[in-house]
Amino acid sequence: MGLRMDNIHAPTVASGPNSTQTNGDGREKLSLPELIAQKDRVWSELSALGSVLDSHGVNMSTPLTTFDGYPRPDLDIAQIRTTRARIIPLKNDYKELMARIEKAMHEHWENAAAAPPQPPAPAAVSTSQPAAQTAEATRNSRVALEAPFAKVNSVVASSPAATAGLKPGDKITRFGDVDWMNHDKLSKVAQTVQQNEGVAITVKIIRPAATGAAEQRLEVQLTPRHNWGGRGMLGCHLLPL
Repeated sequence: MGLRMDNIHAPTVASGPNSTQTNGDGREKLSLPELIAQKDRVWSELSALGSVLDSHGVNMSTPLTTFDGYPRPDLDIAQIRTTRARIIPLKNDYKELMARIEKAMHEHWENAAAAPPQPPAPAAVSTSQPAAQTAEATRNSRVALEAPFAKVNSVVASSPAATAGLKPGDKITRFGDVDWMNHDKLSKVAQTVQQNEGVAITVKIIRPAATGAAEQRLEVQLTPRHNWGGRGMLGCHLLPL
């Protein structure tokens, strides 16, 4: 008889150090490009940890026990628990960084609107490096505000999702008016679908990079409907990130 483990979902290790290595007070002093750089580092680690869970065929909520409470023999439970324990604080860290980036963005645009107009630079003077860095930071910050909040787990052939071009592995950054800040565990996505039967919904996605290529940011039009020949109005399964 195997050993029963009632506390199998409890983390086996303490969460690792904050990957940004900066406390909340320190972040208040960081510039927008520095916040974005920290956000990118946290997201890279989250993506790597997510790949570990994917390799085991589980997510953050997959049960690790059999129906009668024994550890599942088909899973590396120790690694899964350790990975989950690290993901939890990193997600909180990522959410905090995104909130600070959004605040910094609003302050940037408010300051820009309040500043007096500047005279045009002489034609012979080229764009300076600081100006180019500011433009790049602005572009990056806009992208940062579109963080993925759901992943397409599966798509049924000939479904509305398939017709729109969604593929398994796509990460959703916006679903109509729903984004990472207001999706409420995807309940707002379901509400948007119910309210828009037969109406095209703009969906923004990040498609993982193929070998030797960069990831793609795409925008598709998804029209929910019942009469496509399968279950549901989309024909795809979404997982929260």
